[in-house]
Amino acid sequence: MDENSPVFAIAMAAELAGMHPQTLRQYDRLGLVSPTRTAGKSRRYSMRNVVQLREIARLSAEGVSLEGIARILTLENQVSALTGRVRELESALADELLNRPNRRVFAADVQGDVVSLKHGTRTARRTEIVIWRPTRAELD
Repeated sequence: MDENSPVFAIAMAAELAGMHPQTLRQYDRLGLVSPTRTAGKSRRYSMRNVVQLREIARLSAEGVSLEGIARILTLENQVSALTGRVRELESALADELLNRPNRRVFAADVQGDVVSLKHGTRTARRTEIVIWRPTRAELD
């Protein structure tokens, strides 16, 4: 069972979170916690939901408004999602580096696009002179 598996009925989730079931219903209506629903429309809470409920209770006890709590939870969820994405990208990069060990050499072509070079090769040296003159907008 992982932390996102919806296994707890509202009574058990309320007990685990130290709250009244009606409070969980209210938080669901406000969008603070979003349990999954069964085919019969009853709520099923995951361990992650229970942890969020405990966090809501802690923040509320510290005097944070429900709007403030909603914003904090939204930001925490974004951080969690972005952290997961970073891990995915790091893993993909590590796999790529292992599978193609000498493919990290690159340069820019004439249009500015990135191109890969074989290990140990160089781009052709360019000798053209480019004169840059600022436009009126750049001068103002």
